[in-house]
Amino acid sequence: MAKSDEPITIKKYANRRLYNTGTSTYVTLEDLATMVKAGENFVVYDAKTSEDITRSVLAQIIFEQENKEGQNLLPINFLRQLIRFYGDSMQMMVPRYLEVSLESFAREHEKMRQQMAQAFGVNVPSFGPMEDQVRRNMEMFEKAFAMFSPFARREAGAGPEKAEPEKSATSSEDIDALKRQIEEMQKRIDKISDKG
Repeated sequence: MAKSDEPITIKKYANRRLYNTGTSTYVTLEDLATMVKAGENFVVYDAKTSEDITRSVLAQIIFEQENKEGQNLLPINFLRQLIRFYGDSMQMMVPRYLEVSLESFAREHEKMRQQMAQAFGVNVPSFGPMEDQVRRNMEMFEKAFAMFSPFARREAGAGPEKAEPEKSATSSEDIDALKRQIEEMQKRIDKISDKG
């Protein structure tokens, strides 16, 4: 049976239960997370008002995943920066930027996975180059954002002299992390060269 292009309709009732109209069964947030991982498309509607609440349900799934031990994907600094963008004049640019960055990350991740599988004969995840690219993208985005809103990065009561040391400490940590990643990648390249 061919897979339908139409998204599956999920209805959320007042008792917080979620009903999958495609399978005529009640589902949990965990079931919806499994559907997302399987590439199944769905929309969630409030059963009473018919309002599309897909975004809030997906955010709730992310919240639950983040609360599981060892499942953290969202760094604290990223979350803080994201919160700062709410209500900002650049807010409308953030969703598309994040979408494009994640699509690029997914493509590069798959390429890297295939290359590692060919090189080592196993499925070894390696994120060094992709982390570097994402970091460069975020730095570029932050610089562009700062050009349009020079005071957005300052927190209440913090002057420029307080913001700079924090930035340089983070930059120093980032540089050290990049050095370690480059050294690790060089070791992997050396191993591949030795096998060839």
